[in-house]
Amino acid sequence: MKKRYKYLTLFFIALLAFLTVMLIQLNRETDLPNESAEKKETSEVQKEDTSMKEKNQESKETTDTASEKEINAMTDTNEKVDKLIETMTLEEKVGQLMMIGFAGTEKSAEVEEFIEEKHIGGIIYFDRNMSSPKQVAELSNSLQQSAEGSRFSLPLMVAIDQEGGDIIRMREQVSPIPSQQKLGEKASADEVYQVAKLNGRELESMGINLNFAPVLDLSKKDSRSFGTNPKKTHQYGEKVIQGLNDASVTGALKHFPGNGRSDVDPHVETSSVEANQLDLENSDIYPFKKIISEMDNDKFFMMVTHIKYPAYDKEKPASLSKVIIEDLLREKLGYKGIVITDDMEMGAVKNYFSFKDMGKEAILAGVDIVLVCHEHPHQLEVYNGIIEAVKSGEIPMERIDESTKRVLTYKLNNIQQTSVDPDQATKVVKSPESVKYINNLNLNE
Repeated sequence: MKKRYKYLTLFFIALLAFLTVMLIQLNRETDLPNESAEKKETSEVQKEDTSMKEKNQESKETTDTASEKEINAMTDTNEKVDKLIETMTLEEKVGQLMMIGFAGTEKSAEVEEFIEEKHIGGIIYFDRNMSSPKQVAELSNSLQQSAEGSRFSLPLMVAIDQEGGDIIRMREQVSPIPSQQKLGEKASADEVYQVAKLNGRELESMGINLNFAPVLDLSKKDSRSFGTNPKKTHQYGEKVIQGLNDASVTGALKHFPGNGRSDVDPHVETSSVEANQLDLENSDIYPFKKIISEMDNDKFFMMVTHIKYPAYDKEKPASLSKVIIEDLLREKLGYKGIVITDDMEMGAVKNYFSFKDMGKEAILAGVDIVLVCHEHPHQLEVYNGIIEAVKSGEIPMERIDESTKRVLTYKLNNIQQTSVDPDQATKVVKSPESVKYINNLNLNE
């Protein structure tokens, strides 16, 4: 009997184990559809997340576009400039702080890339860019169209050195603008104004809105100078600015603080002006100081020379000197407008600084626009050098924003027209009336 109970007990245990296994298997099979559902649900959630991200990206792009349209539609200059600075990238800002030149009478791929991709703020013309008034007008229109297609449609500064005398671009096809030396010797203040206005009208008709003139250096022998009289140089320099402004062209005083004492061409090599501060401020600097105090600083630029002035800075040339640009020009003389360097490819600086360092040093010194007139690799080095210096902390972002604000404010207040009529340029430039007026001055007798 005991043996029988023993077998029954084992049988029930085996049966219980079998039923337990079957129950577990049944539960697993029942759970499988639920797991699939969970996976399906997870997949749906992921799809929703992806869709949401895509919608957010589309929304951001729409917001960015709306923001750009909103900024472009602003009419208050200060408000618009502040919003632009808040929105612009570092690359867009640094581009606005450079002016470059290029080869050819048509828009090259290199300069187009500089304008559209690096947001360059200004272009300078030389004879290599100019074959006729109509061609120059068409080139200006083409360059401005590239700028118009950029994110904020900021217009280009289009510059030239059209001083008169020996410094005239496209000489045979423009009016015979007299040298400043001739004007200083024989012309009245009103005649200086009329010549500058005539010059400005010709430039404006070709789409040029910035002329690097007048020269305020004091010199007996330099034909680019009005002479050695600081008061007359101030008076005539002011008339040049007024004449250009009345033709919708901005002038630029050069070469601050005045390099008339130097016999060394800064295109070739550096030099030093050995004079004390009092002497310089009563003579060489006087014309600059007077125009700064008497005229709207937003109506002219200040071009800084590469010559050294040990009385102010024993180490650095004026163009890279914070002492001369910030302490002297801005603080002591009160200049509030745009400061631009002379060409950074001149021997006076390129013999002693790399292009990468020159741009950085100029911006740190207080310069607003760095001018690099000729070689594309040099222009890239300056541009990239400034950006790298900001990213590394060598140049504070506040310094970039300060100059960007000046440049944008100037552009919005002064560059109203970005398209010109090429046929009209043909009529205006070297018109019979202009040539007759200049010839009747009898400056060559």
